[in-house]
Amino acid sequence: MFIRTTPTRNSTTGETYITHRLVESRRVGGKVRQVTLLNLGRHFPLAKERWPDLCARLDQLLSGQQALMPMAVMESVERYAQHCFARLVAQGGAATSASTATAASAASPATFVEVDPDSLEFTQARSIGVEHVALAAMRELAFEPLLESLGINGVMRTAIVGSIIARMAVPGSELASHRWLTGTSGLGDLLEVDLAALPLSRLYRASDLLMKHREGIETRLFARIETLFGLAASVTLYDLTNTYFEGAAAANPKAARGRSKEKRSDAPKEVPLGDCPLVTLGVVCDGSGFIRRSRVFAGNAVECRTLEGMLIGLAAPAGALVIMDRGIATAANLAWLVEHGYRYLVVSRERERRFDADEAIDLVSAGEETIQVVRELSEDGQEVRLHCHSPGREMKEAGIMERLCTRFEAGLTQLAHGLTTPRGEKRPDRIQERIGRLKAASRGAGQHYTVTLEADAAGQAVTALRWEKTPVPGTMLTDPGVYCLRSNELSWDAEQLWRTYMILTDLEAVFRSLKGELGLRPIFHSKEERSDGHLFISVLAYQFVQTIRQRLRAHGIHDSWSSLREVLAVQRRVTASFVQKDGRTLHVRKATRPEPDLLHIYDALGLANQPGGVQKLIA
Repeated sequence: MFIRTTPTRNSTTGETYITHRLVESRRVGGKVRQVTLLNLGRHFPLAKERWPDLCARLDQLLSGQQALMPMAVMESVERYAQHCFARLVAQGGAATSASTATAASAASPATFVEVDPDSLEFTQARSIGVEHVALAAMRELAFEPLLESLGINGVMRTAIVGSIIARMAVPGSELASHRWLTGTSGLGDLLEVDLAALPLSRLYRASDLLMKHREGIETRLFARIETLFGLAASVTLYDLTNTYFEGAAAANPKAARGRSKEKRSDAPKEVPLGDCPLVTLGVVCDGSGFIRRSRVFAGNAVECRTLEGMLIGLAAPAGALVIMDRGIATAANLAWLVEHGYRYLVVSRERERRFDADEAIDLVSAGEETIQVVRELSEDGQEVRLHCHSPGREMKEAGIMERLCTRFEAGLTQLAHGLTTPRGEKRPDRIQERIGRLKAASRGAGQHYTVTLEADAAGQAVTALRWEKTPVPGTMLTDPGVYCLRSNELSWDAEQLWRTYMILTDLEAVFRSLKGELGLRPIFHSKEERSDGHLFISVLAYQFVQTIRQRLRAHGIHDSWSSLREVLAVQRRVTASFVQKDGRTLHVRKATRPEPDLLHIYDALGLANQPGGVQKLIA
């Protein structure tokens, strides 16, 4: 067994390069011939002086022997030897030495052999569960044929598939994805390709290709989802979130300091700019939570100015209902929606809260919370207002206001104490200025206090500071848990309007999944196209996660992706090696038996519980 280099010429580009092959000499028909056991590719990771060590170690693995070379030597060889060994086993011994025979496949009748139990070894353990269900979702959505139709070759299709599945399994940077694909994952077994030799640069090229074809991929993928799940295109959800960079991202014109939705800021609370540059991701979803369109905006983008650019070109049916949060629901945006034939259902931006419990009807939420709602027609008859009260929101907002009021009063107490100290501030104008700053930082709590200053006869020094809490009606303090919905859909009753708006919580779940489960944040790239590509990979990963979860929901499985991933991650694909009575070594590569929870998932998705099948080799 030895390694041979062969010059190879690309007939399309004319490029000449060197490939590496694992070769064995055999005597066939009285003549010695060289047979290729494995194609090691162009990017062979071992120095030439280590090639004999690799071949020797492969002989040991095939014969079931322990490593005889010192670890100092084996460290540079062992990983790749294990990888090559796994490939040989996966091939079922079809290209191994003349003394090698392929054992019966899993579908063949049982074969019994006598082995030494003490010789048992497990090698090349690789994760397989996430890979199995993710690849099944991709194939259900015909993702690989979609890439092929765009002219993307097989090598890059594999890199794209690997990038997306890695994001589903181990959310993080492209570097983290590369480490997982080359050293931890059994995805190569399922794709029947060598991912251990995958260069990191190919993942970056995969990101570039995805961005080149983003519009086409996004449109055609959602069309496939729409057909597969029979989605109604009458409800459209729109919202934005942002994510941050690690580093200055000076080369990215979209990277800008803005209001971080993760509240990453070391600036004072009255200063909305964060401590790091941001970019903003906008997504348009359908009512089932699948993403119809995504776009990346600058980190300081004004939310309300992004709506038109996102909805134009979506080909939403006439009269489609658009649901969005108050940050986007400006008067100008609502007027634009009406002008273009859309209906809308939004949270009112009006600050005054109104709710009459005597006129309310009770609705029960999915979480078994009783919500009270009052339906009201606007004076001009063009809008419906839905005044709502949530006990859960009331408890949350009441707690917030209590903390804000306590903090405001503590600030006033500190000012009052300063009046009693020799060096404390006493000038009326400075005291008024500090009270103003306290109110500005109080997030609305200051409006509920009447503050009175008493000065000396000359009016040069404040002698006393007093305050009285005077709650302003129609605010969070007096009406916690109250909010108002607006819609130009006049034919719907209160329950239909409220339950439809609750779909927006699914969009919030989309963002939580993208951020927490699929590695949306942070971004480590400095270039615009690379950071956009990173975000788009997370969006695509979400589409396949949502496909999996949609299928599972039909079988009563409603777990988050994080929980599902924990269950899937337990299964491994390993190679078990035994020494037989005749001195030869039996190698079997297969997946571990799935745990009951994992088996339940496979059954619900209609997947085999032995990903990759069983390969057997006698050497």
